[in-house]
Amino acid sequence: MRLMVMFDVPVDTSEERRAYRKFRKALIKEGFLMMQYSVYVRICPNKQTAGFVEKRIKPLAPPGGKVQTMTVTEKQYQAMHYIVGEPSGDILNSAERTIVI
Repeated sequence: MRLMVMFDVPVDTSEERRAYRKFRKALIKEGFLMMQYSVYVRICPNKQTAGFVEKRIKPLAPPGGKVQTMTVTEKQYQAMHYIVGEPSGDILNSAERTIVI
């Protein structure tokens, strides 16, 4: 299953930009890969692990804006269509649990 984090946070002040950078770095440290700007995805073996990861990143989220999560199964993730653009090589759209970068 995949845990997706989507966010839209303000970056008007230097403090807000700092909070954004800290949150983004925390997501990467937790094993998330950028799918597109402000959308990060991570593979989780089950729903319980996805919930655990979600609880770990919740206190790291910036105070303003929106941060949303969504879990999708591998089958749902594979059904994703690219309307414009090509899939990037770093996010594999398959049922494999190993991501090779």
